Amino acid sequence: TVAGGGVVFNRLVRSLKKHFTRVSWFSITTLLVLHAGVSWWLLNWAGETALISLESFFYYYVVTTSTVGFGDMSPETEMGKWVVAVVQIPMGLAIFGAMLGKLGQSVSIVLRQIMTGEKDFRHLDTHILIFGWHEKRTGKMIEHILGDKRRMKRPILLCVTEDMEHPFIDNPLVEFARLKSFTDDNELDRINVHEADRVIVDCDNDDMTFTCALKLSPMVEEDCHISAYFNDETKVEMLNRYTSNVECNSSKTAEILVRSMQDPGSSRLQEILMSTLYGDTQFSTQVPEGVGDLQFGQLFYYLKHHHNAILLAVATDRIGVNMSLNPTNEHEVQAGHVLHYVAPHRLLADEIDWLSIAKTPFREN
Repeated sequence: TVAGGGVVFNRLVRSLKKHFTRVSWFSITTLLVLHAGVSWWLLNWAGETALISLESFFYYYVVTTSTVGFGDMSPETEMGKWVVAVVQIPMGLAIFGAMLGKLGQSVSIVLRQIMTGEKDFRHLDTHILIFGWHEKRTGKMIEHILGDKRRMKRPILLCVTEDMEHPFIDNPLVEFARLKSFTDDNELDRINVHEADRVIVDCDNDDMTFTCALKLSPMVEEDCHISAYFNDETKVEMLNRYTSNVECNSSKTAEILVRSMQDPGSSRLQEILMSTLYGDTQFSTQVPEGVGDLQFGQLFYYLKHHHNAILLAVATDRIGVNMSLNPTNEHEVQAGHVLHYVAPHRLLADEIDWLSIAKTPFREN
């Protein structure tokens, strides 16, 4: 028993020595509490009754020990003055100095972590993750995300593997994480990929994008949407074969060039439809559960006359694999379907009077 007590005592001594050697927050706090307790006891012993109540002592101790010294409270007895001059102020100054130095060091560490992307983001949820860095394109993507003024206020976390500092340090809406790898489990835990709400994968090359998207697909929540960009359309086909929650995008330069040649202005129309920065834009809204069967014509009429929105298409799935563009007026729309429309701003599901639409038969004018 004695030997066991000795081991515990030695461990305690080593632990305290480690804290005090490193000037940890624990050691500073311990010294501060001990110093305040000793100061209070000595002032009480010296008969300084006006200084020893809890409220008075806390105020007096902080003001005096930090040498601010307003002068509204001070010792009155000769012994009390000796306590303050010999014990309270000299020792208190050293402790307060250590505390300010530790605080400055902690702030410096946090700022460095923010700049270098070493910060821990396990506290985030329902956030937007962007994997990959492109000097011009990434900034434009973030600009368009923030341009949607009615979007859910999801925090944006830019994830890179390049040796770089936070490129959007002046934007408080954008966080920054530098990862060792886009497929490392520990790193993905650090950015809390499991609770992300939206993901964009836009890596340096198609192989990295494919691997990253394939890794993320089973890790995210069921309702999380992943969007991945490829130059090679064969990668799109492969990823679609193995995943059901990744919407793959590839360059449509050839299609846009031909369309703008045949129908001048088409490229400008595409730009406006996809941009949140130039007036009316293309958005999507999911029909909520509990809504009965509707007709495309009913929805088209309602959205145009009540929200100045033009309904373009209806998809039975979130990523638009099964989409009907400009279907007939009798086309059936059900709960869970996704409506794609053009409007001045995004329409939230609870802003649409679904019951009124269901009760109003569509009449062609």
